[in-house]
Amino acid sequence: MKIGTLLYLGLALVLLLSCNNSNGKKSNLSSKNDVVLQQEDGTITLKLEKAACYSDINDPSSNTAEWNVVISTPGRYSVWLSSATKDTLDLNYTNTVKVNFLDNQLEVDPACDRIVKNSEDVPYPYYRADSYMGSFYVMEPGEYNIQVISEKIVSKELRNETAYLSDNTRLVALSLAPVKR
Repeated sequence: MKIGTLLYLGLALVLLLSCNNSNGKKSNLSSKNDVVLQQEDGTITLKLEKAACYSDINDPSSNTAEWNVVISTPGRYSVWLSSATKDTLDLNYTNTVKVNFLDNQLEVDPACDRIVKNSEDVPYPYYRADSYMGSFYVMEPGEYNIQVISEKIVSKELRNETAYLSDNTRLVALSLAPVKR
């Protein structure tokens, strides 16, 4: 009887320890709703409406958007910033845009590198302008935090303000695309 009880307790202990030692990344990822997953083609699209945004109406230069991202394929990724604009010649960013990933930072004054007419991402009378920001190298798969700092980021709470609606340029999304050789 004692042997059976000890065997049962030992089995329960092994089962309990094996559950606690599982890789935390996998168990945490499935339970989070705010994590952006990599698409089948390897791209990652980070829409502003899905970000955690912090806006300061008095000093918009420090406005921030953050996403939690799962990158399943290591490698180099090109980073593109998408803006909704009425003026395709000048995006009218007052300050540079900063993108932070791990210990790396890209800092660029966005330019119109690609213009997308009739994009579903932006309403009329705006055009979508994509700006190349640079690239990041991801060494291993996992969950990462990506942060963008720009005066063109406006939190959901402040989006109904008159200044926002009359603005010629708005930040819409950040995209990461795998670099193919």
